[in-house]
Amino acid sequence: MNNPTDFYLKPATPTDSIAWNAYVAADPLATPYHRFEWQRAVNQAYGHPIAGLMALSKSTNAVVGVLPAIQMNIPFAGRKICALPYCDAGYGLADSPEILAAMRNGLIEFNQRQSGKYVEIRDVTQTPMDSGAMQGQKVRMLLTLPESSEALLASFKSKLRSQIRKAEKNGLTVSLGTQSEFIEAFYQVYARNMRDLGSPVHKQAWFEQIIRHYGDNALISVVYKGEHPAGAGLILKNGSSACIPWASTLREYNPLAPNMLLYWSLLEHCADNGIRLFDFGRSTYEEGTYRFKKQWGAEPQLLLWKKFNHQAQPLADSGRESGSGSLRAMVENTWRKLPLGFTIKAGALIRPYISL
Repeated sequence: MNNPTDFYLKPATPTDSIAWNAYVAADPLATPYHRFEWQRAVNQAYGHPIAGLMALSKSTNAVVGVLPAIQMNIPFAGRKICALPYCDAGYGLADSPEILAAMRNGLIEFNQRQSGKYVEIRDVTQTPMDSGAMQGQKVRMLLTLPESSEALLASFKSKLRSQIRKAEKNGLTVSLGTQSEFIEAFYQVYARNMRDLGSPVHKQAWFEQIIRHYGDNALISVVYKGEHPAGAGLILKNGSSACIPWASTLREYNPLAPNMLLYWSLLEHCADNGIRLFDFGRSTYEEGTYRFKKQWGAEPQLLLWKKFNHQAQPLADSGRESGSGSLRAMVENTWRKLPLGFTIKAGALIRPYISL
């Protein structure tokens, strides 16, 4: 586009999904969350309206920018727009900085008209940061994959390779697929693990909608001890990139190293199927899950979550998770003691309104 103002904005609808995804597939900064399927799954599972915007060229009507977003109406807390809920990233993609800014401002104006409290955009830094700038911060862990799983395995340190072999020697097996039995096994592990962590769970229908809409761009891995699921994870793909939003193992099987076989099965699949960038997801820099992901060779990228008021001004401390440490610890400890069935039913009521 020669003229940076030669575009207009429109609300995205399901009929735009093909053009939207074609633009996303061509942008190297896109994540699997940027695909239109994420917004569709949120809307279908939880009823939150799609609030994403598209920028189109006035002269050619070609897509020149997309900004995925969801409007959340939270009981007793009011409306907000999140780009995007339930994942780490949802920033805009555009042909120019002017288009990017216009889409952001368009979301803010729409949110104001809807009497929303703020707009949250889950951005990332595209420039390398030194370790001092990342201390105590949230990062996502990215691993560049070689062209084969054989080359990937050879790149690992001997200790990591032995941990993968340990899981196999302990009698664990792994299967990959997207059929209903994989969703059920995944959810069985996920629901128990989240209860044990003290966190409300998504309902199973949320994952069913993800598999339904992502289709071949989704895959579940389930690790078994005999006939019993011991671990499970779900990946999403977009072109040559993949991410793993959820991975869980059951505590009683952890001495058998199911997490090592789980991650290896998915990394192996990705490396052998054209994926060149694997996103391990969010961690706190230098803490436990960070170190687990770091051992695979992943490198941190700083997350820049920002909230904007009606004047497009960033709100202070917008990237931090809410809740005091002591209160959160008390709630989590109580949740861990609740019956699994109750936490599943309660989670279905609570989780749609928690954007993390």
